Amino acid sequence: MRTTLRPRRTAVTLTALTAVAALALAGCGGDADKDKGEPAPDRDLSLKGEKIEVAAVWTGPEQENFTKVLKEFEKRTGATVTFVPAQDPIVNFLGTKIAGGAPPDVAMLPQVGAIQQAAAQKWLKPVAPEVKSQLAANYSRGWQELGAVDGTQYGVYFKAANKSLVWYNTAVFEGAGASEPKTWKEFLGTAETISASGVTPVSVGGADGWTLTDWFENVYLSQAGPAKYDQLAKHEIKWTDPSVAAALKTLAELFGKPALIAGGPTGALQTEYPASVTQTFTGGDQPKGAMVFEGDFAAVNIAQTKAEIGKDAKVFPFPKVGDGGTAPVVTAGDAAVALKDTKGAQALLAFLASPDAAKIWAAEGGFLSPNKNLDPAAYPNDVQREIAKALIGAGDDFRFDMSDQMPQSFGGTPGKGEWKALQDFLKNPKDVAGTQARLEADAAKAYKAAAKG
Repeated sequence: MRTTLRPRRTAVTLTALTAVAALALAGCGGDADKDKGEPAPDRDLSLKGEKIEVAAVWTGPEQENFTKVLKEFEKRTGATVTFVPAQDPIVNFLGTKIAGGAPPDVAMLPQVGAIQQAAAQKWLKPVAPEVKSQLAANYSRGWQELGAVDGTQYGVYFKAANKSLVWYNTAVFEGAGASEPKTWKEFLGTAETISASGVTPVSVGGADGWTLTDWFENVYLSQAGPAKYDQLAKHEIKWTDPSVAAALKTLAELFGKPALIAGGPTGALQTEYPASVTQTFTGGDQPKGAMVFEGDFAAVNIAQTKAEIGKDAKVFPFPKVGDGGTAPVVTAGDAAVALKDTKGAQALLAFLASPDAAKIWAAEGGFLSPNKNLDPAAYPNDVQREIAKALIGAGDDFRFDMSDQMPQSFGGTPGKGEWKALQDFLKNPKDVAGTQARLEADAAKAYKAAAKG
């Protein structure tokens, strides 16, 4: 995260997203273009007898859908690919495997900081020319640079996410006479309207600290602006900065009203992310929560209910915060990296960089690809199709998830650092100054350790 070649990562400033989402929800999908990327690799590559291990933290539907991608690679090459379930944080998991002399061939890293940390430890192998060819043909420069460290390409961003969406139960909105809010003030007003109708308005998956970092990042980007966002992401300003206090006070306008949160703060802290989604779309017009904030990948969990996306479950962009702010869009992603410089590992990276690989998971839903040559028709509904078009249409004008840019010990570890501080803040949103002090102390320690390597 401290390279001079760091790209502009950041919550995608997709100014067109609001209009795009509106069109999507109205069922207005465009005609799909044909894939125009490099021919998908490995159609004639024989890797018969070669065994490849791929480690990732994915579980449930995500693991199942990724396994379908790996099965297609096996079919094309004759290789045997084994999915290795990894614990979070995955860098610690990989460190243990490497110390034991048994690293996987490929790993899916969910944080930019994890790529940089693994590269600093000299665990990663640079991508082969055939992988670079796929990246050059199918990815914008920004997405390529996210997988590079000091100019060396290590990662292939296979799965992306738009983490600035609020999904809502249409039956509840209709029953309460509520409409989609465009500003934070309107969002709070909508929440009060829904609460008055007898339904708790907001479902929060506070048991998973990363959802709370996403809440903070969206508010902070919109309210403080891109320049401050970049500075805080690199720890060029401290967490005790007034801009952080302002964002926390804004969040407290929601977190400080227990009646607006499903189960109140205590219940939210016991609710894991998947349940925060499914409980929003279970129970008809009397769910535990009417709205749930999170990315396009929430579609996977919605599919586990009886709700139909675009009918029972709709989405609006995260509301604009402040008078001068813009509606934010925060992106994230999972990058494939090679820990062994083998023919099989490089072939798998090349395949994952192709439209063919992305198409397989896209068809299953709950997936967004940064591959610009993936045919939009691959997505299963207009909502996801239009969100994907907006991401690709942004080109390089985007910002990446802030916590994913930070040292993993601070921005990506359960029960520690930012995750824990924001969970404590959800429990006690009046303690703005104390929360800032803890965030800064933990951040300073993490960045100091990261600088030492």
